[in-house]
Amino acid sequence: MRVLIAAAGTAGHINPAISIANIIKEKEKNSKILFLGTTRGLENDLVPRAGYELKTISAYGLSKKISIDNIRKMRKTVKGIFEAKKIVEEFKPDIVIGTGGYICGAAVMAASAYKIPILLHESNAFPGKAVKIAARKTNTILVSFKDAIKRIPYCKNVVYTGTPVKIKKREFKPSEKLEIIKSIGLNDTKPIVLFFGGSQGAQKINDAICDIIIQNKNKDYQIIWAAGPKQYDKIKSNLSDKNININNIKNCKVFPYIYNMEEIENIADLIVSRSGAMTITEIANLSKPSILIPLPNVSNDHQMYNAKVLENVGASIIIKNNDLTGEMLNAQIEKIISDKYIMEKMGKNAYLVANQNVEEKIYEEIRKLL
Repeated sequence: MRVLIAAAGTAGHINPAISIANIIKEKEKNSKILFLGTTRGLENDLVPRAGYELKTISAYGLSKKISIDNIRKMRKTVKGIFEAKKIVEEFKPDIVIGTGGYICGAAVMAASAYKIPILLHESNAFPGKAVKIAARKTNTILVSFKDAIKRIPYCKNVVYTGTPVKIKKREFKPSEKLEIIKSIGLNDTKPIVLFFGGSQGAQKINDAICDIIIQNKNKDYQIIWAAGPKQYDKIKSNLSDKNININNIKNCKVFPYIYNMEEIENIADLIVSRSGAMTITEIANLSKPSILIPLPNVSNDHQMYNAKVLENVGASIIIKNNDLTGEMLNAQIEKIISDKYIMEKMGKNAYLVANQNVEEKIYEEIRKLL
């Protein structure tokens, strides 16, 4: 099987694409897989690191505003369509797969020109512009959440498969869990709350956690905090101004980035985070209660729609970004961790929206299309 996969920009687009490539390689070892991206996104790091070849084209997200910059981007994007067609002509894929983002437009148009089967995967509960625009020319669209099906009216074959993620549910023995907790520098006498805001951190969430720490409000729970590489030093300085050593905070461990996230998410009792599609999928798969602070000002407010997937089944509490304060966040944390029944119930509810064997389902849809 020869497969061209279009994935660009953020890890939310690229990691599912890599997972799809991996399952194809696992099932059909002689497959040839080529990635299509841009020169600007994380694909330039993540795709080669995963062992796949990447070809780049000119492609940009376009706004509705008329400006010289937007006209320039439009011209480059049109050029990118011809570049994509040339790559398709040379590579001769049996199928073209896209995982959302502006790169999909060029990929779909190039594949359509050569009558090559097209499959798209949409991770968010509210589909992005690229997927909705490309729907008419797409044979199959796979979605992460059932709610997304009704929001893609122009594709005849929309299938609920879920999103492939690296982090899986793991059942640790009590001794194994304790060893992980101790290796972090915490203990198993108080609930553990995991905070993260994406790979780069989230300033609004970080500010709220700083307030909790400065006011010493986390007496009844422990914090594991992925602050983000770009924000860690600033947080360290701000806490130092309050005579708080970032490496010696009671009931709290702060990291620029957490590399063993699968272990940490599995041992956490409560997760506080943004609501990207992959995060929602991980929380559901892990059966964890959560507090979600959707990132505002993103396309179609899709993080809010993602968060509502868990809120609607009683698995999560949503706090709007503009409403977030340390006091409010602490109150919601204490409300959840103070009642083991609530924590257990929220966790079980999260699992209601989990989808198992995602990679197998996606591979099956690819085979059907071919």
